[in-house]
Amino acid sequence: MLDVKFIRENLELVEKSAKEKGYKINIKEILELDDQRKSMLAQVEELRRRRNEIATKMKGGKPEASLIEEGKKVKEEIATLEIGLDEVENKLLEKLKLVPNIIFEDVPLGGEECSTEVKSWGEKKAEGVDHLDYAVSRDWVDFERGAKVAGAKFYYLKNELALLENALLQYGLKKVLEHGFTFMTVPDLVSSRVLEGCGFNPRTSEQSDEYFVEGEDLALIATAEMPLTGYHMDEILDEEKLPLLYAGYSACFRKEAGTYGKYTRGLFRVHQFNKLEMYVFCLPEQSQEIHEKILEIEEEIWQGLGIPYRIINVAAGDLGAPAAKKYDMEYWSLVNQKYQEITSCSNCTDFQARAVNARVRRKDGSIEFVHTLNGTAIPLARALVVLIENYAKAGGKMKVPEVLRSYLNNKEEI
Repeated sequence: MLDVKFIRENLELVEKSAKEKGYKINIKEILELDDQRKSMLAQVEELRRRRNEIATKMKGGKPEASLIEEGKKVKEEIATLEIGLDEVENKLLEKLKLVPNIIFEDVPLGGEECSTEVKSWGEKKAEGVDHLDYAVSRDWVDFERGAKVAGAKFYYLKNELALLENALLQYGLKKVLEHGFTFMTVPDLVSSRVLEGCGFNPRTSEQSDEYFVEGEDLALIATAEMPLTGYHMDEILDEEKLPLLYAGYSACFRKEAGTYGKYTRGLFRVHQFNKLEMYVFCLPEQSQEIHEKILEIEEEIWQGLGIPYRIINVAAGDLGAPAAKKYDMEYWSLVNQKYQEITSCSNCTDFQARAVNARVRRKDGSIEFVHTLNGTAIPLARALVVLIENYAKAGGKMKVPEVLRSYLNNKEEI
């Protein structure tokens, strides 16, 4: 969430960023609500001052009837104004939640097709094995029974594929721990405040991706980023403790709304999967450098697995509300002969921190909002797709990448 003072002082930038991201917002209405809030607050504060004056005069003797009457009137006026002030503040807050974060100057403008390639790694091969056909033939995955018990796009992993998923987790965990991240398991449910604080505001009502618990103020998480965002909610962190690096492991639940036309075969896009997510709370002046560092860690992980990829600087129209800048890593799909997303990492500046009230106390005693960043270490279901495409032999066994063998009893093939 953006500060209304920042919006007022950077009107052109906020309007441009919202437009480029594809959000329709009414800045004029927001500023009018803020003006109304300020006016009503000034009236309330003046009436409170007068109430205190009256209370002082009424001490030490029998007060005059007119003073008593004025006191009652002031009390009633305060109560009425406070109700109206609460209504205006709530309206303003709801409008502010709809304003996306600003974009950095080096973010490409336009839609998804305008994203720019930053770098690439590895050799693009010409042939690969379809992961779904291969996994089914080996009795490694069961979508039919998954659909029977939970619906379409739910599944069971079995045998070597389930063990391979565990190996991927252990490998990814080893990497993030080497870079100083603290491993955490997290709640699979979050409150609406945390959900909104993450800033996952869909552009349209049809794009809402969360599963909500009926009758409860809870939703299933779409990523460990959500509970990690709320970890330091309403806290003031000491400057010397930052940055704080967390690696959250969780199940992720997504309706996959708004994915029409995207690649959905098999395990590539499902309603539930496991993921290891990096998350950082840091000082504002640290966030851009840390964003690049998270990207380096993602590259290190996938280079270790021997998977060809490219990095793109995501265009504004594909950014989403919270990110000021985002990198996507896309692996080269041998089956589809094109690049497809495997991980991402985002700098959300103080957008999420402001919404969940996560702050830092500087050494000079001043207090400000921290910056937050996130990046996917390994999305496990999608990673299995990538490994089968790259290492399986049609009609034969699958080679195990060297970095995973120690987690699979040193097997070279499965």
